[in-house]
Amino acid sequence: MIKSMTGFGRAEVITPERKITVELKSVNHRYLDLNIRMPKKFSFFEGEIRNLMKTYMQRGKVDVFITCEDYAVQEGTLKYNRDLAAEYLKYLREMQEEFGLEDDIKVSTLSRYPDVFLMEEQSVDEEKLWGILEGPLREACSRFVLTREREGGHLKNDLIEKLKSLEEKVALVQERSPEVVKAYREKLEAKIQEVLADAALDESRIAAEVVIFSDKICNDEETVRLGSHIRSMQKILEEGEGVGRKLDFMAQEMNREANTILSKSCDLDISNIAIDLKTEIEKIREQIQNIE
Repeated sequence: MIKSMTGFGRAEVITPERKITVELKSVNHRYLDLNIRMPKKFSFFEGEIRNLMKTYMQRGKVDVFITCEDYAVQEGTLKYNRDLAAEYLKYLREMQEEFGLEDDIKVSTLSRYPDVFLMEEQSVDEEKLWGILEGPLREACSRFVLTREREGGHLKNDLIEKLKSLEEKVALVQERSPEVVKAYREKLEAKIQEVLADAALDESRIAAEVVIFSDKICNDEETVRLGSHIRSMQKILEEGEGVGRKLDFMAQEMNREANTILSKSCDLDISNIAIDLKTEIEKIREQIQNIE
């Protein structure tokens, strides 16, 4: 199924101890770029989170927001660093004696010095915490994929319509090309008759000139390849997922064929059709940039 690279997903889980919320949102990107923001307590799960998310997505710049609201008492123990406090006090008294300062050291002052008191976090049950986090993470990813699939369906329908329009324009080029050669032959014959008056026309010479002209403006190869690319793209759109890069490459090839048709053209109608082809192909390329 075709997927857009734009998506959003959200899920949360509430337990007696905490509420965990996971949000995902993404925009276009050539590769998969995961930007994860989460509390420090979840940092050791980053590898597992990335591996899990890679099973749901292949491309896009994805911002992941994980928040945790603890309901229980803060998981930590206050520690008093006695040795460090003694060290501070020792140097403060040395300063007092050396500079003749007033002894105004108080407990409240000393307690505010760095690391005299420390909040030591209690050990976390990683397996239990991952078990709580994994559920909303997978649910958010599933909802994220659903929004991508929904948008991908709209992109697919739009591209199919644009490809039909391309087919019609290619058919117009194929129909018009023989008329250009015929018109050239008639113009050539008229010009020769005007120059030679009543003299007999050299049919073989005219035929040779027409052949040279036909080879010069011939766009059969380009229209055939362009038609083949259109059919291949239609087939890919009906088949699988993760095809954005392949479609983008094919669109580049289609644009190359349209450029060649335009450069070979000496007919205003074909030139206008070729310009329309390029315009439509560019619209297709813009849409393809949104496909995963």
